[in-house]
Amino acid sequence: MIVELGSGVFCVTGTEVNWVIVRDGSDVTLIDSGYPGDLTRLEASLRALGSRPQDVRAILSTHAHIDHIGGLNHFHREYGTPAYMSANEIAHARREYLEQAGPLDVARNVWRPGVAGWAARITRAGAMRRNPVPHAQPFPHAGPLDLPGKPQPVATAGHTAGHTAYYLPGIGAVATGDALVTGHRVSRVDGPQVLPTMFHHCPPAESAAALD
Repeated sequence: MIVELGSGVFCVTGTEVNWVIVRDGSDVTLIDSGYPGDLTRLEASLRALGSRPQDVRAILSTHAHIDHIGGLNHFHREYGTPAYMSANEIAHARREYLEQAGPLDVARNVWRPGVAGWAARITRAGAMRRNPVPHAQPFPHAGPLDLPGKPQPVATAGHTAGHTAYYLPGIGAVATGDALVTGHRVSRVDGPQVLPTMFHHCPPAESAAALD
């Protein structure tokens, strides 16, 4: 499903995750890229809006969980698309360490409503892949980026050490990634909320340090 959030800004639904397409003329900024198994749907969503995958000038990642970086290596390999994220997230993207819910975290919570079905769906989409992103780069400078939509990174550490939201000045909205969501299959809450604790893997002390 593709929903237009404002002029030139679109939210696309993937497998239990979303990505955001920002267009400025023929150029595109992509915020997040879904699971590895979402790649066909990701490229189809660009074409449905009259864009081509090679029109993506950069992919901005809110964080390096597998459901948000699944398309980075393909776009870099096929189209030379750069991938940017917080400097605090680069080592995570390269899989020098992992801040992500794993099989044991899911197993401990499988009794919760919705967890088993959600786990099955994301496994089919590639949730168990390691997927390092060796070409991940930190933002080239502070402030708004020279990309379609002029997205401005906003540090929102907590979900991961380098989690970043993106302010989109053209529509006065923020792509919040997993810092704030509007719903989740394993949550019984409707509306804006923080994800359940099992999904957060940045200790409070590290979150505070990342914001200094």
